[in-house]
Amino acid sequence: MRKLSMLSLLLIALLLTSCGSKNNKSGVNPLPNFDAMWNYQHPDSTEIVFKEILLTLQNNSETSYDVEYHAELLTQIARTQGLQRKFEEAEKTLEVAKMLLTENIKTANIRYLLEKGRLFYSSAEKEKAKSIFLEAYQFGKKNNLDFYALDAAHMMGIVEPIDKQIEWSLKALKIAEISEDQRCKGWLGTLYNNIGWSYHDKNKFEEALIYFQKGLDWRKSINDERGARIAKWTIGRTYRSMGKIEKALEIQLALKVEIEEKKLPKDGYVFEELAELYLSNNENILSKKYFDLAYTILSQDLWLMTNEQDRLKRLKKLGK
Repeated sequence: MRKLSMLSLLLIALLLTSCGSKNNKSGVNPLPNFDAMWNYQHPDSTEIVFKEILLTLQNNSETSYDVEYHAELLTQIARTQGLQRKFEEAEKTLEVAKMLLTENIKTANIRYLLEKGRLFYSSAEKEKAKSIFLEAYQFGKKNNLDFYALDAAHMMGIVEPIDKQIEWSLKALKIAEISEDQRCKGWLGTLYNNIGWSYHDKNKFEEALIYFQKGLDWRKSINDERGARIAKWTIGRTYRSMGKIEKALEIQLALKVEIEEKKLPKDGYVFEELAELYLSNNENILSKKYFDLAYTILSQDLWLMTNEQDRLKRLKKLGK
C-alpha cells in the first residue's frame, strides 16, 4: 500500500507541473487534471490517488483553491467508492460535495447529479437513478454542457426499459457526433457498444452487428487495442446468437491467440464464449475445459458475483 501511495504522489507532482489550471491567474501552482488519472479497471487505486490530491491541496498553500474543482474531485472520489460497492462512503462523500455547490458552478452541479444517479443505479434503485439522470440531462442541455449531457443520456440508455434504451443512446450519439466539444468524440466507442447491445437484446442481430463493427472501426482508428478486442468479442458473440457458430468460433479463437501472443491476462469472457461454442458443436471435452477456465476467472469478478450468480453457477456446473 505504501508503494502505491508514493507512486500516486509522484503522478500528482508530475501533473502539477504539466497540467493547466482552471484558475491560475495568481501564478500559483496549477491544479492537477484528476480526470486524466482515472483508471476504471482499478477504482481502489484511483481512490487513493484522488484522496492524495485532496490532501495535497489542503496542505499546500502554494496551490490555488477552486471550490468547483474541489466539488468535482469529491464527486469522482464518490464514483471510485461506488464502483467498489462502498455505498455508504460514497453517499457521505457526495454529501460533502453537495455542501460546496452553488448555482454558479454548473459543471460541479451536473457531475454531482451524475454520480448521485450512478450511486442509485449501483444500489439497485433504478427509478431514483432514472429521475436523477433525466435531471442531469436537462441541466446539461440548458447550460450547454454537452460532455456531461451526453453522459446523462448514455446513463438513461442504460436505466430505461429496452424500448427506450436505443432512443436515449441515439440522443447521446448525436451529441457526440455534432458537438463542438471534442471530448464528446471519446464517447463514440461506448455508445456504439451500448446501441449494439440494445439491438442485440431485441434480437435485431443485423443492426447489432452494424454498431459493433462501427465500434471496432473506431477503436482501431484511435489505436485502442483493448477496446478493439472487446469489440471483436461482441461481434463474435452476436454471430453465436445468429447461429453462425463457425464464424463466432473463428473470432474467439483468434482473440485467444492474440491474448497469448501478447502475454496478456487470460480472459474469462473469451473462455466462456469458447465453452458455449464448443457446447453447440457437441465437443463436450473442449466445452468442459473452457467452462472450467471461465469459472475460475469470472468467479473472481465482483460485479458478476453480485449480479450474475446464476450465470456463474452454470459455468461451475458445466465445468465439472
